[in-house]
Amino acid sequence: MMITLRQLSYLTALAEEAHFGRAAARVHVTQPALSMQIRELEGALGLTLVDRLPRGVRLTRAGHEVLARAGRILAEVREMESAARRGALGGVVTLGVIPTLAPYLVPPALAALRSATDLPQDLRLREADTETLLRELSDGTLDAAVIATPPGPGMTQLPLFEDRFLLAGTAARLAALAGQAEALRPVSLDPDQLLLLDEGHCLTDQALEVCALDRRRMGGGRARIDLGASSLATLCGLVAAGMGLTFVPEAAARAESAAAPQMALMRFAAPEPSRQVRLVRRAAIGEEPWVPALARLLAGAGAGLLAEAQRLVPRG
Repeated sequence: MMITLRQLSYLTALAEEAHFGRAAARVHVTQPALSMQIRELEGALGLTLVDRLPRGVRLTRAGHEVLARAGRILAEVREMESAARRGALGGVVTLGVIPTLAPYLVPPALAALRSATDLPQDLRLREADTETLLRELSDGTLDAAVIATPPGPGMTQLPLFEDRFLLAGTAARLAALAGQAEALRPVSLDPDQLLLLDEGHCLTDQALEVCALDRRRMGGGRARIDLGASSLATLCGLVAAGMGLTFVPEAAARAESAAAPQMALMRFAAPEPSRQVRLVRRAAIGEEPWVPALARLLAGAGAGLLAEAQRLVPRG
């Protein structure tokens, strides 16, 4: 009996869900059908891959070894499909971008794309959080992604630009901070005044890190950080209305200042907090001609946004 890709994908789902019912729902088959495929895989290999427990399943030692090999096989198949898609569809490349960059970076990048001759004929865009983009890169749904956190193992990256953080609030709030004797630094901010994006946004994690604060600190006299807005535009609207302070990346400064004219921006003292924006791909894939070309285009669009931010809020 031949081993099939379907059986390997079912084993992967079963290992990740640790439950026949959940794994079957994930791959859109009935539980008996999935169980039969796993048994056929075990029969083909002559190995017991899964311990059937009263409340779930657990891979055997042999199961873990087969799972590791299955992962490599499925990754190769996904990349073959991805390469075929790009060739067969006239050079289609699917690019993911995080939400705190997409509304600002994508429009100027697409404008430059129209005149580029060394880029794919068709660029399809996907906006999602970092975790989702990295997962879709791994499974071959995306060809590349623009993110602002280190991608981890199995990925390769090209740096695009350094995106510094500005402090946003009403002019009165910022004037009060500017009058402090100490130079303005993130760690000197009152956490009670901070408004940040809801959980799952890398910008929130970055802002908390530069302020040396813990997520959702509350009780015992400790500050509570408001993590609730779903978009940077919402945050800017709130701080423009006097609700508090937030961080705005330079890449978003011009657009959000135009949308919320009552919002003022201010630079932190050097060294300014920042995030590194990068173009990420799977490391297993050889570099294709469009990769450095797309990186240059995105870096150029980013440089334009940073120049606008510098004019809006001059440095030093």
